[in-house]
Order: sequence, then C-alpha cells, then structure tokens
Amino acid sequence: MLTLHHLNDSRSQRILWLLEELGTPYEMKKYQRMETRLAPPELEAAHPLGKSPVITDGDIRIAESGAIVDYIIRTYGKGKMMPAVGSADYEAYNEWLHYSEGSAMLPLMLNLYVSRLKEAGAPLHPRIDGEIKNHLGYVNSALEGREFFIGNALTGADIQMSFVAEMANIFDKLGPYPNLSAWLSRMHARPAFRRSIEKGGAYRYAK
Repeated sequence: MLTLHHLNDSRSQRILWLLEELGTPYEMKKYQRMETRLAPPELEAAHPLGKSPVITDGDIRIAESGAIVDYIIRTYGKGKMMPAVGSADYEAYNEWLHYSEGSAMLPLMLNLYVSRLKEAGAPLHPRIDGEIKNHLGYVNSALEGREFFIGNALTGADIQMSFVAEMANIFDKLGPYPNLSAWLSRMHARPAFRRSIEKGGAYRYAK
C-alpha cells in the first residue's frame, strides 16, 4: 500500500490533500518537527535527505512534491486531475507543477530565512520583496476569471501551487492579489482539503 511519510507544517500537507481528493487508499506515518523546527532524524530512514514529503509504494520511493503529485495522479488518478498528455492544457499543467518549487517558492523561502536575521537581513528585503511581488502578480494574473489553474476542474497544478499561496498568506502578502486569495479560500473550503487538515494537522508555520 502507498505510504505517505508526513511531517507537520510541511509541503507534505498538499500530498495528503491530493490523496483525499482521489480517495486513494494510503497509510500515513507521522513525524513531528523538533523545537528547532527541523525535521526529526527518523525521517532519514524514509529518505537520505531526511525531508518530507516522501512516499513509498512497494519498491518505489519518491521525494519531491512535484514528482509525487505526478506519480500519484498517473498511477491512481484513473484519468482524473490532469489533462490529456499531448494537449495544450497538459503543457501548461506541467509548467505549473515545476514552477511552484522551481521559481515561486524561492523568494518566499528567502523571506522566511532572512526574516530570522532581524536587522542583519534588512538590506536583502527590497530585492526579496520585489521578487515576491513579481511572482504573486504573475500567479494572480493567471487566475483572472478562472476557478482553477487549468481547465474547469481541480488538477495537480492546484495541489502543487497551494503551498505557494499558503506561504504568501502566512507572510500577509495576499492582500494585493484578490484572485489568488479567492482561489486559496475556495481550496480551503473543499471537503477533501478539510479532511487533510483533520488528519495531518493544521498549518502552524513559524515566521
């Protein structure tokens, strides 16, 4: 059976949400962050990097959220939650899967770490803030007049992009981006998302 190695307050939450959306049978092994906010060393038994999310499915072991989302949908989605391969929508879908972590998350994570430097990090914030505005503005424009990122139904693109919106929300950055803010509210209202929070724990990110 597919096993999700789930760390609280992490990208693993969106994998749990995906599994709930698909109704895929799974087991969940929970890990709790230490007081330092780092993952516990026990996660290294699941993957050498000691990071989450990680899934195991028989002899298959996959880290990296985008790869996990892609694998679960292809293997268990039964044609749901992704456009047909070769279609124009599929290429856009694939781009969002990679864009989430490849581009959008970088300035948000820099903001997280540099903020912990207090005054020492002040000179870096103008550049970081500029990059955050650039990316959130791009995402907000992409959602203009749209309920989902791709097509007329939830896809893996929405699952992947959820962590970007969650982090922007934590940093109180969503105000100027009504389309992204409204999209996040719609995702939070989905029954499967609510079940994922009940099972995996509410987000409590430390700034």
